[in-house]
Amino acid sequence: MANYKMILQYDGTRYRGWQVLPAELTIQGKLQDVLSKMAGYQVEVTGSGRTDAGVHAKGQTANFHLREEWDEDKILFYLNQYLPEDIAVCEVKRVDERFHSRYQAVEKTYLYRIHTGKIPEVFERRYVYDYTEPLDVNRMRKAAEYLCGTHDFKSFCGNKKMKKSTVRTISRIQIKELPGEIQIYYTGNGFLQNMVRILTGTLIEIGDGRRTPEDVSEILEAKNRERAGYTAPACGLTLLEVIYGKMVCNK
Repeated sequence: MANYKMILQYDGTRYRGWQVLPAELTIQGKLQDVLSKMAGYQVEVTGSGRTDAGVHAKGQTANFHLREEWDEDKILFYLNQYLPEDIAVCEVKRVDERFHSRYQAVEKTYLYRIHTGKIPEVFERRYVYDYTEPLDVNRMRKAAEYLCGTHDFKSFCGNKKMKKSTVRTISRIQIKELPGEIQIYYTGNGFLQNMVRILTGTLIEIGDGRRTPEDVSEILEAKNRERAGYTAPACGLTLLEVIYGKMVCNK
């Protein structure tokens, strides 16, 4: 079996997320359909994580196995020839058979974009959250300091029945204020279901004055989803990059 790693980008607007769902349009489903037609047998694609419905990616990573060795450029050409226009594969590489795109990911970076201008963003509307109320970025940055580090993020998990550990480490939250836009970059070792969007909704509520930065400590301590802010819309979220350790070795 030959193991291949691919880096891809997609506009998640019309998809029900990454994971295959019966009778639903998904990113994983589209990739598996095309690869299976290419190989002549069923090919399973494993992603670094499951992006939600409507979430985008510029640097999603996935891997798949083929029974025989294929030329990397031919796979890349075939995928981009037959995938829809809102999915593109940027790179295909043969990797060690032990490589696993999800289990060996050590860090991910997400970007959430908030449009704050008075005029609606026509051409970027699929990729930004249009928020019309004033936001105090300094308050949001102060709140972000409480979120960085290793914590139990159960209050920020969209799956209330989550049985696995909800402890994660956020190494960095960077908030940039641009003309008409606020960008929030989240880097961590992993993120729970809806976690980035709930973090963003909470930071927005702090930025518009509904909460204080100090509330974050109490929210974390509560381990209760009801204590955190709302879930920001999926359209503003993009997976930028997935980082792997030294275990990954190309052949």
